[in-house]
This record gives sequence, C-alpha cells and structure tokens, in this order.
Amino acid sequence: MEGELPTGEHRGHEIPLRGSSFPPIADYALLSDCEVCALVAPSGNVEWLSLPQMDGPSVFGAILDRHAGRFRAGPINRMVPAGRRYLPGTMILETTWGTPTGWLEVRDVLLIGSWDDEDRSHRYVRAPRDRVAEHVLLRIFRCLDGFVDLELDCQPAFDYGRSSGSWRHVGDGYGDAVCEAQGIEPALRLRTDLRLGFEGGRARAETSLRAGQQAFCALGWSDRAPPATYDDAEARLAETRAYWHEWINRGRFPDHAWQIHLQRSALTLKALTYAPTGAMIAAATTSLPEAPGGERNWDYRYSWLRDSTFMLWALFTLGFNREATDFFYFIADRVEDEDLQIMYGIDGRGRLDEVTLDHLSGYEGARPVRVGNDAWHHRQHDVWGVLLDSVRLHTHSSDRLDDRLWTLITHQVDAALEHWREPDRGMWEVRGDPKHFTSSKLFCWVAADRGARLARLRGDTTAAERWEAAAQEMHDDICANGTDARGVFVQHYETEALDASLLLLPLIRFLPPTDERVRATVLAIADELTVDGLVLRYRVKETDDGLAGEEGTFTICSFWLVSALAEIGELDRARTLCEKLLSYASPLLLYAEEIEPHSGRHLGNFPQAFTHLALINAVMHIIRADQILTEAPEIRTEAPGRLAVQIGLELEPADAAPRPNAPGDDAARDA
Repeated sequence: MEGELPTGEHRGHEIPLRGSSFPPIADYALLSDCEVCALVAPSGNVEWLSLPQMDGPSVFGAILDRHAGRFRAGPINRMVPAGRRYLPGTMILETTWGTPTGWLEVRDVLLIGSWDDEDRSHRYVRAPRDRVAEHVLLRIFRCLDGFVDLELDCQPAFDYGRSSGSWRHVGDGYGDAVCEAQGIEPALRLRTDLRLGFEGGRARAETSLRAGQQAFCALGWSDRAPPATYDDAEARLAETRAYWHEWINRGRFPDHAWQIHLQRSALTLKALTYAPTGAMIAAATTSLPEAPGGERNWDYRYSWLRDSTFMLWALFTLGFNREATDFFYFIADRVEDEDLQIMYGIDGRGRLDEVTLDHLSGYEGARPVRVGNDAWHHRQHDVWGVLLDSVRLHTHSSDRLDDRLWTLITHQVDAALEHWREPDRGMWEVRGDPKHFTSSKLFCWVAADRGARLARLRGDTTAAERWEAAAQEMHDDICANGTDARGVFVQHYETEALDASLLLLPLIRFLPPTDERVRATVLAIADELTVDGLVLRYRVKETDDGLAGEEGTFTICSFWLVSALAEIGELDRARTLCEKLLSYASPLLLYAEEIEPHSGRHLGNFPQAFTHLALINAVMHIIRADQILTEAPEIRTEAPGRLAVQIGLELEPADAAPRPNAPGDDAARDA
C-alpha cells in the first residue's frame, strides 16, 4: 500500500510509518495543460482531476477519498517506483519502475497542441496563442529491459465521487471506449493499443511488455479525439514537450545553482494559470488539511487578488510578460465590472458559495471536505493596495497609463480612502471578529501612495496631492498605533501579537529597510514567531480566527522572511534559511502551503502558487545580494545600510522602472 514505507527523510519531507493508504502530499506530481490540473501519486494513480476546468467537479478524487475515482497505470503488484522526474523544462512526468523481471518507463502528460480552426470558444477572453489544451491525458509505456506485466485500471467517479459511470466499447475492437454518467458532462473517452475490458465502473487492461515494446493509453473529454495509435501518441507528446521548452526558453534565469528552483517554480505558476482568462489559481486542490485530521481544509482553486502583485513581480522579473499581462487584465476586467472582491472564479464569476461534501472521508480523515470558498464575500482592505501596486507594475512594463486604467485607479484609491479606518478580517481571512489589522492599513497606504505616484505620472496634480495627503495620514496612524513598546509592528491595533504579514514592510517600501522599527519587526518575527526557524502566520492562541486546532508553518511566510532578512542586511541568516527551505522541496521541487517543521511533512493544498511566488522573490534577493557583494565587497562592512537599500532597488523587474521611494529612502540610500 502507498505510504507503507520505512520512517525517514527524503529531500526534507517525511516518509511516515503510519499505515495510511494516502501518499504524503509532497509525493504527488502535478500535470497541467493550462486548463485542467491532475495530480499523480508515486504508485501511478491519477488521484485528482477536475473537469472541464481547474475548479470543476472531480472525476478522479482519490486524494480526498480512496473510493472517489482513480486511474492507475504501472506494473502489476508494484507500487513504489525506482525514480520519478519531470523531463527538464517541461510538465511531463517520467516514472521508472524496476521489477523482478524487468524495467518500465512511463511518461504522463496533459497534451498541448496546435490551435485549430474551430469556432470561437466562449471560454477564451484573452487572445488565444498558437498552442492550446487538447483535453487529453496521455500515458506512454516503454519496456527498457526484460519484461514487465503492465496494468491499466481506470475507475472514474463523477461529480466529486457522487456518480459512477458506465463503460461501453466504441467500434469493432477492444481499444476504444466511452464512459458516461447520467446527466453529467463531459463524458470520457479512453483509447489504447491494449485490450480493454469492463468490471462495473472500471475499465481494465493487462499485458506483458518485453524489452523494446511500447504501448499507450489516452483519456479525453472533449471533441478533440485522443491519439488512436502509438505513433500518433508519441508525436503529440513531442509537440507538448516542444511547447514547454519554447515557453521556458522565453524566461530570464540567472546562471546560478538555484536556477532549477526558479525554473520549476515558473513552470508551476504557468501550470496553475487558466489560459482562457489569464487567471491563476492559488493551488490545484481543495481541502488538503493544514493540520493532520483537522478542520482547516479550504478550496484554493480560485484566483486571489492578493497574489496579483507578487505574481506580476515574479513573471516580469523572470521575463514572462505575456502571462503577466494576461493575469493583469483578468484582474482589470473584474474591477471594471463590479465592486472589488478578494477572489474570483477562474472564469471571472464572483459567487463562490461554500458547501461541504459529507460523503467524502477527506485526506487521511481530515473533514470537512469543502468546495467553494465563503471568503469571497469577506471584507479585506488589502485588496486596494495589491491592485494599485499591480497597476504600477503593469504601467511601468507597458510604459503607458490608458484611460481605462485611470478610471479603475481613481475608483479604487477612493475606496481605500473611504474604508481604511474600518476593521476587517485581515490578510489571512480570519473568521473571528473584524479587527484593525496593521497589514490591512499598510496596503491601504500602498493604494494611496501608488495612486498618487501614478497621478503624478499622468499629470493630475489635484488627485496626486489629495492622495499624498491621505497616504501621509495613514502612515502616521500606522506608526502611532501599529507598534508595541519595542517599536515592533504588531498584528492589529489592540494587541502585542506578532503577524508574519508584517514581513512585507520592507518589501512594499512603507519604511526603508534601515529603519529601526523595520529591523526590530523582522528580527522579532524571526526569533519569536518561528518553529525550528520556519515562520507561523500567527500564534493561534493569540488570534481569534474562528477555528480550532493548530496549523503548520506557512512556507510563504518563511520565504518572506528570507527576503526581509536580505533587505535589512542580514544576508548570512537569509541565505541559511533559504538553503533550509529549498531542502524542504518535494522530490519534484514542488511546495504545499505549509510545512510541519519537525518532520518536514508538507501540509495544505498542493502545489501552492503563493509559495512558489515567494520562493522566486526570496531566491532572487539572495542571488542579487551575492552579485552586489561580488561587485563591491566593501559594502558589507563599510555601508551595510546602502547594501540593504541597494538590494531592494535592484530587485525591480527588468522591464519596470524603480519602485517609488517611501519616506526616508533618500536618507537611507546615502547611509
């Protein structure tokens, strides 16, 4: 059974001896065609696939209940592979199996092919590119040596496991079949050069492959037919491989030992992007628990505005301007249509009502299993700041500020000015009583500050002066009410509790990194809000988040700490923490939302986009700091304040103008 392995560590994650039939979260592989995502367990089981898009109902949901659908391909009676990897620069998974009789190689991929001349799709809002999802999961098998007994076992469970399907053959042979569930779309079509038989809701095939022999199976769910022959399958896999190579080659990656982490993170972000609209989902899954067996189980298959600034920064920094622009206009479309929400469906819908699926047992018994997310109607005041910083990044990259964007800016800055004095639920969407969260006030300041600077760019002096005055009022209020007796910024105005969101202080340029309050805050979080060096969002005993139980350390926040330490000049400490965090990557260099610090076990939804965004920011901070010190080593001892400021100033995306100074930056630069 999966999970029944010796206790130990493997690339920083736990291999538990707990008899669970669920693989560790970190052991899943992600597949994507930029319209749907699939997760593949080490056993060869596809245990998560939602159709017809990333946030649709699952047809394979074994990750949430072992009876909720799966699609296994691999050697009979062999569940632990010899090795797994992505083909370099791609989202193609290669699994190698060693058996007592031979060796087998399996390649799994969600196909991407050429755009055809089909009628205009109602799904596509952004301009379609030359390549598009084929809506086919392809699995190719090759016997490398000896012989291997191979099995296919495809057992869909439609609508999150609530409906089983009925199989029937198509045509005269045994290699083409359709699975349908009454009243549910889409149907599934399975093509293979093996001989399929049916056992209730299962389609099965077995064969012996000998050295040099090959086989394939392809599961499709649209009018695009899956491959009918092995040669066709191989050609379409090669086309998909070429697509990913072409895409990654467009990026700009430093020649550094950590380049592979940047590339895999970039590929993961692309994989979590829904091409028809440009939206990026927070994670590929729903309800993977933040604590084993706990209730902190959420649906993250939606697009959060909070991710926008970090997403644009990462994409512009690495040279992926097309994706950055598509994501920006997905956000702009939402803001133009309605009042600002914190999150949206990937197709742009606003209502994401939350329900529980009580028929599912949950990952390792963690219940409830949720779909939808009630946080869509929460009031969170950081949204205006992340939006305005996104506009700033987009404006610098495109070198223009059009009338449509200006209308958007004025409405949202004024909304921030109207509401900034009110309490909200904060960045972490706590479900307790609203508070005056410091991070929310900070991002309202960002909205006013960036709005004023954009107004100056446009030549609107009246708006610039009004917003500058509001930004100064907010700045004074935050400094007066958002700190404790030590000068450390705190979670909200009525507490001395720490909050990891305050690590963003130097990154958003609220104060220069040389300011003693910034330094005190970063070091307090590093020393007091960590477990084994990894960062908690907050102490659950000090925060009314409306939930019971503990949670793991948030990997996003740990990477933020790397960036913040680098910004304040604590480079050795930042580098050590970054090395530690990179060692916690999954075997395929992916990250869940959280890490249990003592074991390294990954927790929460997987893979987590925000974690990979924060990784890119952190790694680039360290790389740039090393470059600065190589060019001018005397800075470390002679002018550490200038080093701290220089790191931040030089970490703007290559296509963006430097970030506007915050109060005190000019003095810090001269330090």
